[in-house]
Amino acid sequence: MIYTVQQFAKMFGVTEHTVRYYTDIGILPCLRDEGNRRVFNEESVNWMQGITCLKGCGASIDDIKEYCRLCHLPESEENMRARYKIMLNQREQAYRHIDEAKAVAKYMDDKVKHYEDIFRGKNSRRHKSLPLDG
Repeated sequence: MIYTVQQFAKMFGVTEHTVRYYTDIGILPCLRDEGNRRVFNEESVNWMQGITCLKGCGASIDDIKEYCRLCHLPESEENMRARYKIMLNQREQAYRHIDEAKAVAKYMDDKVKHYEDIFRGKNSRRHKSLPLDG
């Protein structure tokens, strides 16, 4: 399947400018149609999925560029170890995000319970006061 810039951007929830930028800096492969417009195929989809995952972990554009550069080099143990190291680091960041999200969710659970107790007529003074009460 072939996708236009607009279709591709919509598919990944990014702007068309972002898609063009990724192709311009060489991290997202694309083809050109007969009018020299960028078009994207399944290989592009695979690369964008990887870029999206790395961005979701908090990887910088420079980190993503380095990973993509390594992916284009001939396979070698050194190359594979470098890519592996990047993936380990990004996985660590992803788990850190999960831990942070769990802490936020617990805080929100506590706030919801606090207000539910108030609505049920329980004395709110018996509950530990949480920040953001106004």
